[in-house]
Amino acid sequence: MRLCKFCVAAAALIGLGQVVTPPTALKNAHADDWPQWRGPNRDGVWRETGIIDRFDSPEIKLRWKAKISGGYSGPTVADGRVFVTDRVTDPEEQERVLAFDARTGALLWVYSYPCSYKNVTYRTGPRASVTIHEGLAYALGTMGHLHCLEAATGKVVWKKIPNVDWEVRVPTWGVAAAPLVVGDLLVVQIGARQGCVVAMDRRTGEFRWSALEDEASYSAPILIRQGQHDAVVVWTGQRLAGLEASTGRVFWEVPFTHRRWIDAIISPVFDPATNRLFISCFDDGSLMLQLDPEHLTVKNLWSRKGKNEIETDALHCLMSSPILKLNWIYGVDSYGQFRCLDANNGDRIWENTTLTSQLRWGTLHMVQQADRVWMFNDQGELIIARLSPRGVEVISRARLLRPTRGQLPRGEGVTWSHPAFADRHVFNRNDEELVCADLSADAQ
Repeated sequence: MRLCKFCVAAAALIGLGQVVTPPTALKNAHADDWPQWRGPNRDGVWRETGIIDRFDSPEIKLRWKAKISGGYSGPTVADGRVFVTDRVTDPEEQERVLAFDARTGALLWVYSYPCSYKNVTYRTGPRASVTIHEGLAYALGTMGHLHCLEAATGKVVWKKIPNVDWEVRVPTWGVAAAPLVVGDLLVVQIGARQGCVVAMDRRTGEFRWSALEDEASYSAPILIRQGQHDAVVVWTGQRLAGLEASTGRVFWEVPFTHRRWIDAIISPVFDPATNRLFISCFDDGSLMLQLDPEHLTVKNLWSRKGKNEIETDALHCLMSSPILKLNWIYGVDSYGQFRCLDANNGDRIWENTTLTSQLRWGTLHMVQQADRVWMFNDQGELIIARLSPRGVEVISRARLLRPTRGQLPRGEGVTWSHPAFADRHVFNRNDEELVCADLSADAQ
């Protein structure tokens, strides 16, 4: 394990940070960061204002781009830095955590460590987005390496190494669930022998509690409030459970079985206005729970699944976290069909087939901003749209990234990583580069 002290100097020579437009100061002095998976509150909501209404060309003009290697993890942004992870194989297999200047794309630091992928399919690189909190960066790798680094320098604060600090039962597609900060704790779905879900002191790495003996899934946990308690909601390989955030005690649990393989990938989606909690996966359909707002109980409102991945019912999501808003669900089905469902029973209201590739695993990531939804699809397009029970209104769409074949070697490839929206800019990656584009209203 080592900090690559010479990487910054090397980056200047090999062009890791290539400025495409002049490096002016970022425009919003009180800008929002995007410090973790799906945004500041892990809910897929972008709360900044002063954003463009539409794109002015079919290709989005980049502020900068920087060379990186392969990986599935979406970028995160905090305190003027952009964080992403990748994997290199020459001269040895290594996973890396990289930090770039958010204004210019200049490489600030790289931390790399040996990591041999064993019994893992889809080997391009790490899955989990880096979580940033109070100057610390938490990076979780495909084989279960967990590093706490100084966000400003990349210096190691503490680390957990598989088969040394914990015995990780690595799932088929690798460890993938982004770490969650809860107060003084860091909560991780890791699938270790010590417990499927493990909490550590986020500053020291000391173990605080573990919960459940399940196999791990790929779903990042979320934090909700229920009955005057903070509850960590985690979707494992066997169940959906609410855990007491401070102790790991199980408040409630609902079994969720899989007929072929564990493919729980999306984070559970919670609507605090209705106290409903929704999950969906590619093979086994959807489940809607009603949480009691006063007591630590839940009830099953409905669950639906089709005969198979083609003859689906309700939603069979892959990696696109749906939007659950009052009486409606908006999400992507198994072959890229975009659907609106009645949240009360799962009935389909409408379907649209123009937003993704319409191939197996066709997908997009959604982020709500004001009255609009920003969608980044598997073809590298960023789409501005409005959603309602009447249908989808596409306002504008343009290419942000070109697909590459590392994440999925099919056709021209895919763009599967979740974008970050921070300081009125968008950041995302493919298998070769990290890019940034200005989306502020005065940029055009």
